[in-house]
Amino acid sequence: MLMAKLIYNKTKQGKEIPSGEKIKNAAEEMGVLFGCEDGICGTCMIDIVSGEGNLSELTQPEKDLERDKKHRLACQCKIKKGDVVIDF
Repeated sequence: MLMAKLIYNKTKQGKEIPSGEKIKNAAEEMGVLFGCEDGICGTCMIDIVSGEGNLSELTQPEKDLERDKKHRLACQCKIKKGDVVIDF
């Protein structure tokens, strides 16, 4: 199974995630707060420092909250490949 990596910019610590999986669990372990987990509340907003092309396309809930490829909802993102560095 191919693995990708989510990295927290402040600590440089990373979590490996199987390619194609949601980043929610890894982001939560890093300290991202979650509320509804359905893309409605916006609690899990993260900034993508690098690797935005390694994430899934924006979902409708993200578009509704005016997110873009550098500003995502951790509950909505899937990692496709490579490294993605986040801040929150």
